[in-house]
Amino acid sequence: MTVQEKAAAMKLDSPQMAAAPAQVRNNALLEIKNALLANQEAIFAANAQDLEQAQQNNIPEAVVKRLKFTQQKLLDVTQGIENLTALADQVHQVQFMRELDEGLTLVRESCPIGVIGVIFEARPDALVQIASLCIKSGNCAILKGGSETKHTNKVLFDLIYHAAVQSGLPENCLFQAQQREEISALLNCHESVDLIIPRGSNAFVQYIMNNTKIPVMGHADGICHIYVDKDFDIEKAIPVIIDAKTQYTAACNAVETLLIHKDALDILMPRLNEALKAHQIELRATREIAAQYESAPASEEDFSTEYLDLILSAKTVENIEEAVRHINRYGSHHTDCIITEDKEAAQYFMNMVDSAGVYQNCSTRFADGFRYGFGAEVGISTGKIHARGPVGIEGLLTYKYKLFGSGQIVADYASGKKTFHFKDIK
Repeated sequence: MTVQEKAAAMKLDSPQMAAAPAQVRNNALLEIKNALLANQEAIFAANAQDLEQAQQNNIPEAVVKRLKFTQQKLLDVTQGIENLTALADQVHQVQFMRELDEGLTLVRESCPIGVIGVIFEARPDALVQIASLCIKSGNCAILKGGSETKHTNKVLFDLIYHAAVQSGLPENCLFQAQQREEISALLNCHESVDLIIPRGSNAFVQYIMNNTKIPVMGHADGICHIYVDKDFDIEKAIPVIIDAKTQYTAACNAVETLLIHKDALDILMPRLNEALKAHQIELRATREIAAQYESAPASEEDFSTEYLDLILSAKTVENIEEAVRHINRYGSHHTDCIITEDKEAAQYFMNMVDSAGVYQNCSTRFADGFRYGFGAEVGISTGKIHARGPVGIEGLLTYKYKLFGSGQIVADYASGKKTFHFKDIK
């Protein structure tokens, strides 16, 4: 069966998937969790194949870190699944109810988007998270992971799919696209697929957007910033900066650029420089920093680069306004943080920085659906339409209007025979 044929079959099954009771969807998730734990040796063996091929093909270290599926990652994704089942069901929830006239009631109700195509990077845990979120939200999903994790993804998908179907979900609830050429076929399924979510490089996301009629939601680069204001606490600043850079260097929410208020420089940099050296972080900085701390000079390109490595660019700024201008110009509208004890400065930063996530005194690595209590995420959206930031269940839902009447016709209202009274019930 071709991707187009499979997408068409999923479109037909999507109302059945949307109508699946919350208990059935939750039971499917618990069966998936059990299947993953029961077959972990097969998963790890497949992952070892992928890691061996990555080494043979000289895959960059940042990619290798993403594709490695450890015992801890398995525990994380299964815990995420359990958290999802504990979340209240958001499908078919009444958002408002309005009586237009006596016996004529309008209801707006949440519902799944339908068929979602997700194309994601070489991260096996992403496959589990995406499939689980789509099931919880009542969506059918076409999944295409990076070729570097083909063995791991195949084992994971087979376990997830069989557990889902055996739990009572429709036959066409999930599909795994495995060949690169299937991406082009998927992009042409505008009559069957309701949304595409790409996760990858800026060039890849732009390619997806330019080659499909299907709505696209997602983000490209993750160029995140930390700005250290003049009124800062150094005991908070050092751990936050180091965590944001090192906790998971290859993640899109790792910090890439540090902006330092000129009055904070002499207090911050001596201790920070020692911490950077201790964690083997390469510093690329503007002249006034580089001259004192033996860092490489930062270029214009550095401030536009997502390193995904132990590299940090740094720049001094005259004031918070300059910091905000820099972030809005060079950033990717993902996640940016201010370190300050000044509440007014924090409020200004959070209001003026045009990003999906704006933080005060904490690591940018918190930008994650699991850490937000969403259970998991299908990705981060840096756009402003429909969903923004970590996309969890709510971001995979839309709504429909239901109008319950008792024989009313528009002609009576157009002629003035009847009038609307618009009384909100909920």
